[in-house]
Amino acid sequence: MNQIIKTKFIIHKFYLSLLILFAFSCKETNKNIQNDISKEADTIVQPNIVVIYLDDLGYGDISANGATEINTPNIDNLANGGVRFTNGYATSATCTPSRYGILTGVYPWRNKDAQILPGTAPLIISTNQMTVPKMLKEQGYATGIVGKWHLGLGTGHVNWNERVSPGPNEVGFDYSYIMAATQDRVPTVYIKDGHVDGLDPNDPIEIDYSKNYDNQPTGKDNPELLNMKWHHGHNNSIVNGIPRIGFMKGGEDAKWSDVDMADHFLEKAQAYVKDHKKEPFFLYYALQQPHVPRTPHPRFVGKSGMGPRGDVILEADWVIGEFMKTLENEGILENTLIVFTSDNGPVLNDGYYDDAVEKLGKHTPAGGLRGGKYSLFDAGTHVPFITYWKGTIKPTVSEALVCQVDLLNSLASLTGSAQKTDDSKEIIDALLGKTKTGRTDLILEASQKTALRSGDWILIPPYEGSSFNDQVKIELGVSEAYQLYNIKEDRAQENNLAETNTEKLKEMITTYEKLRGTEKRKIKELELK
Repeated sequence: MNQIIKTKFIIHKFYLSLLILFAFSCKETNKNIQNDISKEADTIVQPNIVVIYLDDLGYGDISANGATEINTPNIDNLANGGVRFTNGYATSATCTPSRYGILTGVYPWRNKDAQILPGTAPLIISTNQMTVPKMLKEQGYATGIVGKWHLGLGTGHVNWNERVSPGPNEVGFDYSYIMAATQDRVPTVYIKDGHVDGLDPNDPIEIDYSKNYDNQPTGKDNPELLNMKWHHGHNNSIVNGIPRIGFMKGGEDAKWSDVDMADHFLEKAQAYVKDHKKEPFFLYYALQQPHVPRTPHPRFVGKSGMGPRGDVILEADWVIGEFMKTLENEGILENTLIVFTSDNGPVLNDGYYDDAVEKLGKHTPAGGLRGGKYSLFDAGTHVPFITYWKGTIKPTVSEALVCQVDLLNSLASLTGSAQKTDDSKEIIDALLGKTKTGRTDLILEASQKTALRSGDWILIPPYEGSSFNDQVKIELGVSEAYQLYNIKEDRAQENNLAETNTEKLKEMITTYEKLRGTEKRKIKELELK
């Protein structure tokens, strides 16, 4: 009996030893697997991602890019602590197309509807389309937008008194707090997750872009009611003493206060950060400055000496500083990648008399580049572009060619997503300052007309139409002959080399046609309303 017990004990001990050995072996194998995964995932991280998107801010409008007549210390902090790109581009010289490009990773000229939209336009991003927020949601991110949208809402027949859909929430954003279009267009209300914020159901909103409502004053017919004079267009319904584009009736309690808009959007952005600081989040923070109407809060009136346009740039700089303080106070600054840029180049008088021209002084919004908003010349799309990630990005200045359309593929690579588009390029190392090599070629667009930036060269094909817009006093870059510029040697694009460097011209045309195609499109003349 004792021998049997002893034998059982030995067998039990043997199996126990095998079990321990197996468990240890599994642990080591699992550890090795985890190590292998970690090695593979060295470049796959999930920081918070914030895109700070300004509206009509020119390359030369910030002191980090050489402005001497205006000081933008908070934007400069991003530039001096991150990568300041000297060749950073929006896709387009106007707002709606650029916003389409940055969110979809697709060139906007591929979408015939990606043009400056009225406030009643339907959504131009397909709900089946991949977007930056959709891609990041798949990677476990919370996604939010605060600020300007201007990519259309609904299907073209919007009842503003019910939930407006589809919109940002249907193309990837969990949370949206937006203005529908622009500050100078109706409806002049905020929209939260599809619902007009603060709407009184007994005072329904009506919107029309073709005809006015009975007994509703307009900027054109009632100048005595205005505290801001219109220059061109911008003479329809009056809200807060400012004439707008389009006609609006009702919704009085929901109408925004223009001078409080920057503070209002800031509060929403700060609240979003605080609510989502314990999870990875993506915030698209689209400021309204310095787009018209320029309505600085009284705290900033007169601070720049350049009138309301300069004042709202200072206001935007302050807002960015306050937002950065929130990231720091919440303990997440070192885990947040910031992308700062603008939707297109600068414009001075864009519809209102506001002293932007008269008080400009020595300031050069385009920073020595030719053209501006609406233009095929470089200032139309060559904009401030900064990436900042405290403790991860080393401060540097980069000449890498980068574009907002590249965010989708680049952020996908950063966060481990396999999503990509053909137009977006994976240049995450350039955005993080690890290399000063970006993309090689870039198609740029202004009012559906396109040009090519390739290396240090710019090609503008021939187009019919006006070469100068007298309303905004901007050269449009339109010519009946080819234009070829070496942008590195000739930033101001003063020397057209198309006739003297025919070999380079031929090479650029070949590249352009390969990327853009040879299809001829009927292009409408730029019309500002």
